[in-house]
Amino acid sequence: MRLLTLNLYRYHIPLETLLPVGNQRIDSREGLVLQASTALGCEAIEIAPLSGVDIDGQPLTGFSQERLEQVIDALVAAMPSLPGQPLDALLDLAEHTTMASLAYGLSLLHAKLSGQLPSLLAQRALPRTVPLIYRHQDEPIAEVGQRVAQLDRQVYAVKVKVGQTSMMEEIQLIHQILAIRPDLKLRLDANRCFELQDAIDFLACLPLEAIEYIEEPCRDPNHNPLLFNALGILYALDESLNDPRYQFTMQAGLSALVIKPMLLGTLSRLQTIIDTAHQHGVRVIISSSLEASLGINALRCISQACTPDEVPGLDTLRAFSCDLLEPSDKARCLNLDDLTLLYSV
Repeated sequence: MRLLTLNLYRYHIPLETLLPVGNQRIDSREGLVLQASTALGCEAIEIAPLSGVDIDGQPLTGFSQERLEQVIDALVAAMPSLPGQPLDALLDLAEHTTMASLAYGLSLLHAKLSGQLPSLLAQRALPRTVPLIYRHQDEPIAEVGQRVAQLDRQVYAVKVKVGQTSMMEEIQLIHQILAIRPDLKLRLDANRCFELQDAIDFLACLPLEAIEYIEEPCRDPNHNPLLFNALGILYALDESLNDPRYQFTMQAGLSALVIKPMLLGTLSRLQTIIDTAHQHGVRVIISSSLEASLGINALRCISQACTPDEVPGLDTLRAFSCDLLEPSDKARCLNLDDLTLLYSV
C-alpha cells in the first residue's frame, strides 16, 4: 500500500473554561491535522504538542519539549517526498524524529491507514472515562460539589487536581467529594507540587482508603518511595514519562503509569513501556494531552487496543468550545474547510 496525497492543516479552538496544565492554565488549544490517503481510503490524525504559553503569557513547562512551529517545519520538509512511497515511510519518519508529538502522530496515522486500531464506532457505544475534578478560577467549593453530585452513579473513580490552591481548601474539597459520593475512589494528581513532608502532612489529613493513587506527589521523584514507606499510599508516574530518556524502573509503591501518548512518541514505544510495566504488576492508564475530539477519539481506540481493562483519563473535552472533525456533544464541529491549510502534496 502506498501513500497518495497528504494535507496539513492548523486549528485553533478557544476554551469555554480554563484547563489546568500542571499548575498553569490555558484558555485555548491549537494543533495540527495531518490527512493522508491511499488507494483504500483517507484518514486524519491530530498532532498537538502540549506547549505554547499560558493565560499569563508564560511558557508551558514540564510537558512537550517541541513547539508547534517546529513540528510544522519538520512536516513541510518531509511531505514532498511521501506521495508514492510505501505506507511504512510514515514509520521511518516517526522513528527518526526527536519530536514526541510528531513521532506519535505519524505512527498513529500509519496505524489508522493500515486498519490496526479498533473501530471508533465501538468506542462511542461504550464511552468510558474517569471524570476530572478541579476548581475553576475563583469557583466556590460548593459548585464543585454540585458537579460531583451530578456524576453518573456508574462512575466509580474521579481524578482530582491537588496542589493548585491552599492545602486546607483542597482537604475540604476532597472531604466534600467523599461526603457526596462516599463510594468514589480518588486518583489525586499533584504534578510534583509537594515537598516530601508537605505531601505527608497533606495526605495524612485524608481518608487513605479512598485514594487509589496519587500522581507524581513529590517535587523530587526520588522521594515518592519515601512517601509510600511513610503512609503506605500508592503513587503513579506521569511527568516522569515526558523525559525522552525515560526507561521503566520498578520502585516501591509504584502502582500505575499515566501515559500521554502525545508526549511519549511512537505507538511501538508506548507498547514496549506497557508490556514492561505489566510484567512488574504496574497498571497503565492512557491519558490526554488536552487534545480536541479528533485526538481524544484516537486515544479511546488506543486505550481499548492496548489497555482494555483500564478506564482512560480523557475527561477534558467539556472545556472545548467546539469539536474537531469527529463530533462528541458540542453544538459545532469544525471540518477541514474551517481549518487553515498549511501544505498539500
